[in-house]
Amino acid sequence: MAPRHGVSGMWQGEGGGRELARLAYPLILSHLSFTIQTFVNRLLLTWYSTDAVAGAVTGLFAVWSVIALFTGTGEYLTTFVAQYLGAGRPRRIGPAIWQGVYFSVAAGAVVAALAPLAAPVFDLAGHTPALRHYEVEYARVLMLGAFPVVLMATLSTFFAGRGETGVILRVNVLVTAVNVLLDCLWIFGRGGFPRLGVTGAALGTIVSQAVGSAVYLLLLLKPEFRREYATLAGWRPEPWLVLRLIRYGMPTGLQYSLEVAAFAVFMVIVGRIGAEALAASGIAFNLNMIVFMPMVGMAVAVSSLVGRYLGADRPGVAERVVGSAFAMSLAYMVACGLLYVFGAKLLLMPYAAGADPAGFPQIAAIATVLLRFVAFYSIFDMMNLVHAAGLRGAGDTVYPMALTFVLAWIVMLVPAWIGCVGLGRGVYFAWSMATGYVLLLGLLLRRRFRAGHWRSMRVIEAPLSETAPAGP
Repeated sequence: MAPRHGVSGMWQGEGGGRELARLAYPLILSHLSFTIQTFVNRLLLTWYSTDAVAGAVTGLFAVWSVIALFTGTGEYLTTFVAQYLGAGRPRRIGPAIWQGVYFSVAAGAVVAALAPLAAPVFDLAGHTPALRHYEVEYARVLMLGAFPVVLMATLSTFFAGRGETGVILRVNVLVTAVNVLLDCLWIFGRGGFPRLGVTGAALGTIVSQAVGSAVYLLLLLKPEFRREYATLAGWRPEPWLVLRLIRYGMPTGLQYSLEVAAFAVFMVIVGRIGAEALAASGIAFNLNMIVFMPMVGMAVAVSSLVGRYLGADRPGVAERVVGSAFAMSLAYMVACGLLYVFGAKLLLMPYAAGADPAGFPQIAAIATVLLRFVAFYSIFDMMNLVHAAGLRGAGDTVYPMALTFVLAWIVMLVPAWIGCVGLGRGVYFAWSMATGYVLLLGLLLRRRFRAGHWRSMRVIEAPLSETAPAGP
């Protein structure tokens, strides 16, 4: 296909902005709905107490560093589904999804078994007793209820990989509505519900994810899907396919896990500075999610399209997908960065509305400065997401994982610990180290993608036989 030039050329044709936007916008909106869930959760906890929101933020980072290993692996089925579809082998999709279901059951059991470790782990953080209480309470409940969280992420890949992203949007809107309602009832004890605080916030998340999982399962078993994609006939365990999922998907899950774990440690370091610095950092990350989570939706769309075109042996179009995503996302991130810098007071108003009027001004002053860091590093965070998504769509997952681990410790965590805990530097020094980490990660992943090694990679087995599959 001859290359097109100019804005119109970038928008038209296979792999262009129009095709990507059609697939991405429901995913962007559905991830925005997740952002709304988290925003409301933390907003209500801010009104509940400063220690509660700070504890929930740290607890979520710590728990998600474990759960993300499994959700990231399960979500990698998007690439399997997309490549099977592109290769013209739709009846391999159902069996792939079922292996994801079995993986989710095992993952939920593993995370739940780790729940008793929450208390001793947070004892190591050295936080105040009140903060430690909320951290342990929030983390323990989420770990016990991890199964529906992993399952919902895994089941969504059937629709994401096939490009039926409107379904994902509708399910996520339902899940958001359930979560927000339960947060309002359970955190403050309204409508006859018990007043559970951070436990109520965690339970709202778990129950809403269970609702989403149930809806996805019902949709998967529709007669047309059973006929075309073997979504019922493909229920049999296929260990070799699970091994392929682990081989290609686990590095992606581990990358997510390591990055979340790195920021959990980062929040522990910030917590050593003081409760105000920790609460302000939690608010800044929360507002960052308003920008970041829609970009995750764009990344899922990129992985799906790259996988589909590679399954059809068209790497040139797959590369164009990533270029289109980068151009569109850059404009979006610049606009959001300007909002962070010039609209900080407006963004912080909802937090101030129900917070302690004596203590919140100091938190707001710190958060205003932190949002300037967010405005800068968001450009490179976008670069990271888009190019990592392109690499994942091909199966190049080990390099991003290793890069995340090395940079997180060398550039962010070790310098932040030495500076803040050892030398008494403040929260802005810690955030400078975090910004350097995001910047380098984005630049190096872009370099990896442009090198082009991913073009010859595939995650699905060679089509020797639909009944006697190849080994891993």
